[in-house]
Amino acid sequence: MKVLILGAGQVGRTAAYHLAREPDNEVTVIDSNESVLRDLQSRIDVRTVAGNASYPAILEAAGIADTDIIIALTSSDEVNMVACEIANALYRTPTKIARIRAPEYSSQEKLFKEGALAVDVWISPEQLVTEYIERLIHNPGALQIVDFAEGRVRLVGMLARRGGLLVGQQLRTLKDHMPNADARIAAIYRNSRFIEPDGETVVQEGDEIFFVAARDHIQRMMNEITRAEDKVRKVIIAGGGNIGFRLARLLEKQYHVKLIERDMDRARRVSERLEGTIVLHGDAQDEELLIEENIDSTDVFAAVTNSEEANVLSAMLAKRLGARKVLALINRPTYGELMENRSIDIAVSPQTVTIGSLLAHVRKGDVVRVHSLRRGSAEALEAVVHGPEDRSRVVGRSIGDLDLPAGAVIVALVRNERVIIAHHDTKIEPEDHVIMFLSDRRQIDAVTRLFAPD
Repeated sequence: MKVLILGAGQVGRTAAYHLAREPDNEVTVIDSNESVLRDLQSRIDVRTVAGNASYPAILEAAGIADTDIIIALTSSDEVNMVACEIANALYRTPTKIARIRAPEYSSQEKLFKEGALAVDVWISPEQLVTEYIERLIHNPGALQIVDFAEGRVRLVGMLARRGGLLVGQQLRTLKDHMPNADARIAAIYRNSRFIEPDGETVVQEGDEIFFVAARDHIQRMMNEITRAEDKVRKVIIAGGGNIGFRLARLLEKQYHVKLIERDMDRARRVSERLEGTIVLHGDAQDEELLIEENIDSTDVFAAVTNSEEANVLSAMLAKRLGARKVLALINRPTYGELMENRSIDIAVSPQTVTIGSLLAHVRKGDVVRVHSLRRGSAEALEAVVHGPEDRSRVVGRSIGDLDLPAGAVIVALVRNERVIIAHHDTKIEPEDHVIMFLSDRRQIDAVTRLFAPD
């Protein structure tokens, strides 16, 4: 499949990295910065073209004429939309995806739903990151939490800690603790090594555990892995940009929220648009300001400015001054891996959050949802199974009889809006939504072939 990516920023590079690693993908990247393109080409197997991504001649040079998917991820909404219009008008490109950041565009549903613009799918990384952070705040103790089946099923990643009912116990005891709950351990990472869990696996303190559960049973399952945490009441947000403002607007009706913004004009504009949030003009790296705002009684400190360094430093300072949990927006996933579980509780990577939304529209077959996990090394996905039985390798068969690739685990099914936690004797029926965990995302091609109809 030929994929054309416009823009080699953080999100564009991450998309190119993921898509170029998959078999049968031929990836080309356009950007106006030649040095960035040279660096990208030295790291991954992609073709690059330098120039303005919305110019027809540049698109032509990049091979738009026989491209299957164009993904416009430049920093300009206008360039992204114009490029999709040109791709549609001149070349009839089958699938056109655009990054739309400005709420002034994304709030106008008619622009995208009624075909007014030639954009098949639009994504807003800022909105995706905001909703992701909101879920983490609503579920204290979780390191990652992602939705499937329109929110009916959730996959949660967290660390096993002393006080959790399951710590030191075999997994088979879970059904004794939660006899009527729909939940299953999908994967365990111990010292960064994947362990495929079975009934005799003993949970150890410090294990990184991913579990899947029906939405109503999430909190009970979290208590199995770590001691119950107090509910969040007070939140301080560092940064009044797109993400900080959106996050405050989502949280202010449920929590006591303060927002710190160093730019006076922006602080004034944000305060005029928020209703229940206290907006402070100042620097989140100012120790006196944090102490004055009672950082020691703050449940969550979220650093979401445009500066990665400011996010790290302010989060580390907030943690030292007594904030119960701190999270920071960090663009470089490897940097986040170094910080996480040390001075910073949760490192949020915008690229990792965004790439799943892209992959769901790029992947072949009926993959309706993809989430990138563990900084891109693992994946969880939701796919639709089609029959009939005589044309499928999986329909009518028990999960234990399937020839799944190593590290691929089916953890749940959604059948007619009913959540079914998967076991070895669970049979797959046509139109089931299958939710899978892949410890090695390179196995996606083998999984796709297995579930594709003959």
